[in-house]
Amino acid sequence: MSLQIYFTPRSKETFKSTYNFIKNEFGVSVAEKFSIKTEKTIKLIADHPLMFKVSTIATDVRVGLITKQCSIFYKVTETTIHLLFFWDNRQEPL
Repeated sequence: MSLQIYFTPRSKETFKSTYNFIKNEFGVSVAEKFSIKTEKTIKLIADHPLMFKVSTIATDVRVGLITKQCSIFYKVTETTIHLLFFWDNRQEPL
């Protein structure tokens, strides 16, 4: 059974920023592929919320790899998953 997914305002903002960066640098088709990979990763998180590793920022936050350049940070509760933010892995670590 899949858990309910909630996007935080920051996750919406960082997804949009990442998508726009990819679109501007690499084109619409690459940005759309990123969007599809993101949807698949979120579906995996909904179905198997504990499959990705615990982050180094907090023990109740997990980090899922979307591409080698981008990850998603999320928090799991008993009934929901809160997507916290998207992270460009080429940045300085948290």
